[in-house]
Amino acid sequence: MAKNDTMEKLVSLAKRRGYVFASSEIYGGFGSTWDYGPLGAELIRNVKEAWWRDVVLAHDNVVGLNASILMAPEVWKASGHVDHFSDPLIECGNCRKRFRTDDLANPEQCPVCGKKELGEARQFNTMFKTFVGPVEGDAAVAYLRPETAQAIFVNFKNVQQSARGRLPFGIAQIGKAFRNEITTGNFLFRTREFEQMEMEFFVEPEDDERWFEFWVKERMEWFQRYGIPAGKLRLRAHDPDELAHYSRGTSDIEFDFPFGWSEIEGIARRGDYDLRQHQETSGKDMTYFDQAKNEHVLPWVVEPSAGVDRGALAFLTEAYAEEEVESAKGKLETRTVLRLDPRLAPTKVAFFPLIKKESLQELAHRLQDEARFEWMTFYDETGAIGRRYRRQDEVGTPFCVTVDFDSLEDDAVTVRDRDTLKQDRVGVGELMTYLREKLAWR
Repeated sequence: MAKNDTMEKLVSLAKRRGYVFASSEIYGGFGSTWDYGPLGAELIRNVKEAWWRDVVLAHDNVVGLNASILMAPEVWKASGHVDHFSDPLIECGNCRKRFRTDDLANPEQCPVCGKKELGEARQFNTMFKTFVGPVEGDAAVAYLRPETAQAIFVNFKNVQQSARGRLPFGIAQIGKAFRNEITTGNFLFRTREFEQMEMEFFVEPEDDERWFEFWVKERMEWFQRYGIPAGKLRLRAHDPDELAHYSRGTSDIEFDFPFGWSEIEGIARRGDYDLRQHQETSGKDMTYFDQAKNEHVLPWVVEPSAGVDRGALAFLTEAYAEEEVESAKGKLETRTVLRLDPRLAPTKVAFFPLIKKESLQELAHRLQDEARFEWMTFYDETGAIGRRYRRQDEVGTPFCVTVDFDSLEDDAVTVRDRDTLKQDRVGVGELMTYLREKLAWR
């Protein structure tokens, strides 16, 4: 299957099955913004849960934060975003379309109208500006945060003292960020509103390279743990001329999307840039007192920063497959399947009565009721059992439980595996234990 075909089919499936809808669709959509439907909302929740488990819960020196989106404008001046957070923009003199310079295959020709009337590049600040209070003016200016990191830096002392953190330790946050992108596209990949999973790991200055290598390895392994093979990932170090203003060195984890290799996470060595800037601007002490050395230290920072939406798109892309399987009638047919890791799959278990018979329906509903508070479940009694299996394959449900006439005699049900197509006969009393083993996080 051609890469472009994969992307088109994935986008179609995402809308048809309730993963992703165009935002404000009844009004024609709105600027590359997307709404997650019932299945998409669960996928996003599971991606974030996987990250939180492996970055926060798995490490006894990492804690969480949930900070506000709106912050004092001085934060963004101190951090350098007001002066430096910009992209080079080029406008076509003919069609007036605007592009990021790194999105142009031919720097002399407009990709829309084909005319060679591209102007000079100029810097465009990508922060969204808004106003706080009833009067619009310079004194009321605020910004929608372009990253979640700054809230962690300004709360460094609050968290360190309340959590009694000792170097090295991390502060993690998952939250919305906003960038007024010049060029959007590739479905969920580049949007103006997105969600980040970021962690600032505070270390002794002499240890930042060692911890940078540690977190690069951890984060590469994380994507593989949840279903992306090593061959679809690569690590790309930033050239000196593309480093962000705060970075002493950054490497991107890139995934081989249908539209090419692109970033899904960046790991940066931020040094002491942010804490120093906020200390100098606010006049507040941002140092950490090292009792062993009996001295104050301004910690350096290693930052793994992943995109929730980009990660979800990568997992969906890798999971999508079409294959030939034999139908119940012995004929070959095409099966569309999302082989999502069971921990990420939106619906974990589907429950089916073989036919619409009250005794079968009652047992299927009872089993679903036992499972629903542990996992997202689904009930379906419409259509042939093979078609119901295919529908669940297409949305990525790893297990289907079928109640048949034998279930009323032997007190057992059939559990079908999405990937192997194997069917196990499991006793009703053992079903929850069976599913817990299959769906365990570890």
